Amino acid sequence: MRDPDRRTFLKTTLAIGAATGLSALAAPTTRNGPRSVTAQSVKDLTAPSLDVVRVGLIGVGERGVGFVHHFCNIEGATVTAICDTDQEVLDRATGVVAELGQPAPKEYTGDDYAYRGLLEQRDVDIVVISTPWRWHSIMSVETMESGKHAFVEVPAVTTVEEAWQLVDTAERTQMHCMMLENVCYGRDEMMVLNMVRHGLFGELLHGEAAYIHELRWQMKEIERKTGSWRTPWHTRRNGNLYPTHGLGPIAQYMGINREDRFEYMNSMSSPARGRAAYARREFPADHPRNQLEYITGDINTSMIKTQMGRTIMVQYDTTTPRPYSRHNLIQGTNGVFAGFPNRIALEQGGTGSFHEWDYDMTEWRAEYEHPLWKTSRELAEKHGGHGGMDFLMCWRIIDCLRNGEPLDQNVYDAAAWSVISPISADSVAEQGSSKPIPDFTRGS
Repeated sequence: MRDPDRRTFLKTTLAIGAATGLSALAAPTTRNGPRSVTAQSVKDLTAPSLDVVRVGLIGVGERGVGFVHHFCNIEGATVTAICDTDQEVLDRATGVVAELGQPAPKEYTGDDYAYRGLLEQRDVDIVVISTPWRWHSIMSVETMESGKHAFVEVPAVTTVEEAWQLVDTAERTQMHCMMLENVCYGRDEMMVLNMVRHGLFGELLHGEAAYIHELRWQMKEIERKTGSWRTPWHTRRNGNLYPTHGLGPIAQYMGINREDRFEYMNSMSSPARGRAAYARREFPADHPRNQLEYITGDINTSMIKTQMGRTIMVQYDTTTPRPYSRHNLIQGTNGVFAGFPNRIALEQGGTGSFHEWDYDMTEWRAEYEHPLWKTSRELAEKHGGHGGMDFLMCWRIIDCLRNGEPLDQNVYDAAAWSVISPISADSVAEQGSSKPIPDFTRGS
C-alpha cells in the first residue's frame, strides 16, 4: 500500500472522525477521565466463538504475504479476501492460497481506498492490516466500525491522538484491536515470561528493551518495498521510530496495563550521521536520497518509569554498524536474565553465583519452556516466520477466537507500546524533558 500524501491523510482522518463522532485533529492527548456512556472497558474482551475464522488481509507485500501462508495452514481459519494496490503482490498472495489448495479469496485493488470494499464483505470476521505505518490507525478504526476485529502490524499508531481514537473506537464498538507484536510469541521471550510468572527473579525492578537492527540497505528500495516508505520517516521524527519489538515482551513481564502501567518517560537521541553518510557513499550526488535531511538520531535511548516505580530502558538504532539485538533484559531482586546471547545470573538458585553468567540454557529450557511452545514447537518451526513466532502468533489468535477467549494483547497494549514513539520525539525536542504517558485503560 502506498503512503498517502498529507492532504489525502487529513481528508480521510476527518471522514473517520465524522463517522465516529470524534476528530483526530481535535482529540486531546490525555483523556484519563470516565468513558462515555456508550463505551466500556475492553481489557478482558471476549467475542462470540467462531467455528471458522474468516480472514481478510489488507496489504500483502513484505509482511502480509507471510500472514497468507500462516492463516492458510491453520485449522479453523480461511482466507476469504485480500486487498493491495500493487497488482504484482496481490497476484502472488492469491497464488499462495491456490497452491495451498484453499478456495480463491475475493480480490480488491485499484486506488488507496479499495480496502473499503473488503470491509463491506460479509464473510470476513477479522482484518489483518500490514500496510505502511501511516495507514494503521485509519484502517484499524474503519475495520472496527465495520463490525470486524482489527489485527494491525507494528506500530499500531504514530501519534497520541491516533492512540486515543483507537482506544475510544474499540471501547465503543466492543471489537478486538490487537497489534501483531510477534516477538511476544518468540520462544525465548515466552520462556522468560514463564520464569517471571514462577517468581524466579524475585520482585521485578528494571527492564531493558531494544530494536537494534542495521537497515540502511532499505534506503535502496526506492519505488517498492519497505524502504520506499519507511526511509522518509527518518526525515520526519527524531526519536524512537520503532519501539514495540523490544518493549512488548518487557511490558508483558511487568504486567503493564494489568497490575502496573507506564507513567512517564525521558528520551535523548545521538547525532544523526549514518543515513546521510550512507547516501553519499551509495548514491550519486544528485540522487533524491541525497536531497533529504535525515533528522532521526542514529541511536535513541529512552527511560520509562512505571507507576510501581520500575524502570525500563528502550533503545532504537537501525543505522549504526553493529550486531542485531533486542536486549530483552529483566532484573529482579533475585537476579537477571538477558538476551543476545541468552544468559542468566541468580542469587538463589541456578549456579549459586550471580557474579558470573550462566550461558547454558539446556536445564532452564527443560524446566521453564512455555507450555505453548512445548505443545506447538514442531508446528511453529515447520511453518516458520522469524523462527516460528509469526506462525505461533497467528495460531494463538485463531485459537482464542474459536474458543471465545480474551486475546493475549489488547487495544490498551497497542496504544501504550506504540505511543512511546511520538512521546519520545516530544521529549527529545525539549532536551530530554519528562513527558507523561497516558493511562489508556482510564484506571482499569
